[in-house]
Amino acid sequence: MKNRNNNAAAGATRLSLSLPNGLAVDLDALVAAKGAASRSALVADLVRDAVVEHRSRRGRQEIAGTITLVYDHHARNLQAKLTGIQHDSEGLIVSVMHVHLTHHDCLETLVVRGPADRVRTLADKLAAVRGVRHGKLTITTTEHKE
Repeated sequence: MKNRNNNAAAGATRLSLSLPNGLAVDLDALVAAKGAASRSALVADLVRDAVVEHRSRRGRQEIAGTITLVYDHHARNLQAKLTGIQHDSEGLIVSVMHVHLTHHDCLETLVVRGPADRVRTLADKLAAVRGVRHGKLTITTTEHKE
């Protein structure tokens, strides 16, 4: 793709984008709801998110993010299993926060950083432990590119 409209001084490339009318209306509503500065700013955020997600699927790419787990802490041996998996994942876990939601339910958030394949494997192992009701990996990038 040629960048004929590239403005190197501003560090931006001008693009032309066509959307179906209904989707354009939805885009404008999303801009307003999120308080984005403009359509361009919101589209840039959406593209950035898609690029981060795409790159994180490529093995050794470094990612950072959170693994969020919701579980019944009364489930047999659950705490020991989760702790064991976490101890076996040396170097990936930066921090852990544990919150008591109800008498039975706990929410645990692990801040993680490392190669995408290892972080995803850790998230999958934790979510698969019997007694974990919900597990989700949310990622971002460790790179700074504009």
